[in-house]
Amino acid sequence: MRRVRLPASPRAWPLTVTVPLLVAVLMAMVGAMASYSVLARLTADQELHLRQLAAAHLDALALALQPHVARQDVWETFDILDRVRRGDGGGTIRLLVVTLPDATVLAATDPRLLPVGTSLPPELRERLDPGADLVIDGERGLAWFHRPIGGGAALGHVLTEIDMAPLIAVRWEVLGTLAGVNGGLILLFAAAGYGLVARILRPLGILDQYVERVRTGTAEPIPRRFIAGERNEFGRLFHRFNAMARAVAEREALAARLADEEKLALLGRLASGMAHEVNNPLGGMLTAVDTLKRHGDDAAVRQRSTALLERGLRGIGNVVRAALVAYKEPPGAVATTPEDLDDLRFLIAHEAQRRHVTLAWENRLDGPMPADGAAVRQMTLNLLLNACRASPPGGTVAMTAVALDHGLAVTVQDDGAGLPAEDAELLRGKGAAPLPQGGRGLGLWTVARLLDRVGGGVEVGRGPAGGTRVTVFVPFPDGRRADAAA
Repeated sequence: MRRVRLPASPRAWPLTVTVPLLVAVLMAMVGAMASYSVLARLTADQELHLRQLAAAHLDALALALQPHVARQDVWETFDILDRVRRGDGGGTIRLLVVTLPDATVLAATDPRLLPVGTSLPPELRERLDPGADLVIDGERGLAWFHRPIGGGAALGHVLTEIDMAPLIAVRWEVLGTLAGVNGGLILLFAAAGYGLVARILRPLGILDQYVERVRTGTAEPIPRRFIAGERNEFGRLFHRFNAMARAVAEREALAARLADEEKLALLGRLASGMAHEVNNPLGGMLTAVDTLKRHGDDAAVRQRSTALLERGLRGIGNVVRAALVAYKEPPGAVATTPEDLDDLRFLIAHEAQRRHVTLAWENRLDGPMPADGAAVRQMTLNLLLNACRASPPGGTVAMTAVALDHGLAVTVQDDGAGLPAEDAELLRGKGAAPLPQGGRGLGLWTVARLLDRVGGGVEVGRGPAGGTRVTVFVPFPDGRRADAAA
């Protein structure tokens, strides 16, 4: 059986433990108060009964002893005391003493302890106080009771020492019974409370499981078999959760569709640029081919024409490779290489030329970095295209990529009028930002979602000469830089 470890703080304990524990503590408190009340009442009843019994017994004994004490007849007095002690069937009388008015012992049931004619010990003399006819010593389990002999003009006193052990034993027996009954009831109600609370909170456990799935990215509705048995508040809560789960799933589907549409839109916008980058060298290459056909015998013409063909083919190859790298992720590839970012320069070259914007490129990566290459390329490409659109003719769009100790930083800066506040909040909001309305800011929203996916951060500010500077931070998965990524 798997042992469950409770957190150190009681506030973090589950309700299935805290509620039965509170019930057990409250029952223990109630049981302790009830036990105290019962024991106090039992003690009071025992003392009252003892007082009444001793008073009746000693009143009769004082009356019987009166003529013998008046004559100070030791033997008759002792004979009466001895018969009373032997007649004590319960064995509760430990000692009987008859004293004269000056506390001198006239007779006692234990002559060796209290010889005739000796003075009563101070401890017993205190028990003859008229204001305390019954004195109880609970620690020693003894009680003392006395009565004057002879009415008002006392001829002496009769003092009895009573063994309280049987009465105290009854108290302990009652206490043990109360403790056993209370303990049994506490365990019973705690177990019943645990089962009842566990049954009541079972729907919360189900809800917790499905909420955790939402947190990890899977918004699944609660199956109908769990909802069918809940017709109270939990049933309504399950229905509302399912409505929320469906809304989240629809939002995620819409987000994925919009992200795909944004990607296709970017590809469409770049297609014209790619066509321009391909058509320009194609025209020159066709001219070179025509020249070779006519003047191929001339070595100088062949050399110039083949050099032109080679440059054109290399340019076309760069554009095609950049498009493939940006939009077709190799299986299992996670590293970001310097070439991944340099290839983006070919993709936005036409957009920069069309808008008469100069590109300033500073790629400081010295090798593969353990960062999500696809996310880094797509974020950088979106930021570069936005920067080209924001910069005025003759402006500059700068890209800087730097490898830090624990991640990768890519900065894109433009010479525009500045990023609107709502667009900056769209970036900072990451995955929590709402979908932009009307398609405006969809590229930045895509960057925000990619940052949320890789667990990165963003910093939006202004450059030294104005414009907007956006820096995205992409952490390495293992928390450190790997300079020799495979």
